[in-house]
Amino acid sequence: MAIFSVYVVNKAGGLIYQLDHYAPRSETEKTFSFPLDLVLKLHDERVVVAFGQRDSIRVGHAILSINGVDVNGKYTADGKEVLEYLGNPANYPVSIRFGRPRLSSNEKLMLASMFHSLFAIGSQLSPELGSSGIEMLETDTFKLHCFQTLTGIKFVVLADPRQAGIESLLRKIYEIYSDFALKNPFYSLEMPIRCELFDQNLKLALEVAEKTGPFGPGS
Repeated sequence: MAIFSVYVVNKAGGLIYQLDHYAPRSETEKTFSFPLDLVLKLHDERVVVAFGQRDSIRVGHAILSINGVDVNGKYTADGKEVLEYLGNPANYPVSIRFGRPRLSSNEKLMLASMFHSLFAIGSQLSPELGSSGIEMLETDTFKLHCFQTLTGIKFVVLADPRQAGIESLLRKIYEIYSDFALKNPFYSLEMPIRCELFDQNLKLALEVAEKTGPFGPGS
């Protein structure tokens, strides 16, 4: 069981905090000879597999590293253009690590805004007045849990479907937000949260929740 990530969204739909706590390993590294038996393409500034699934490498997987050098978008960390490098027979054999593309900061901002809109739609679709909005979305690989405060701040946790105690964790995160963000004289409401004590206490709360589940009184 695991807690994957935490998002804090302000009442206007802006992402003011995000933490990736645990990312499941779904990466595959293989050594290839020339010619490469996968079709690659540039998509959203990433080099991804367009055709030719094999050995746990799937269509849509992105290149994460080449010969141990990380890939950032369409370039390696040492400045080589990925498609050009892989098109040169002199660079083979080559070791390539594939995996699910990592979300960029801009994509996280966009997704937070989209969820804010879905939350509002969910409230409006309710046959009764005073709906709480979306509290949980479930898939086969994770559950999304949401807690909205009276002031409109949303705390969102993505966790393993089997993870217990998320409801109490959400309220614990709200408590941490109140103690270490709102009471910080340098913090402005609705703005990004940049507070070391908030980070430290949030990470500790996530670790406790993963190990023990629900929070007890005074925890």
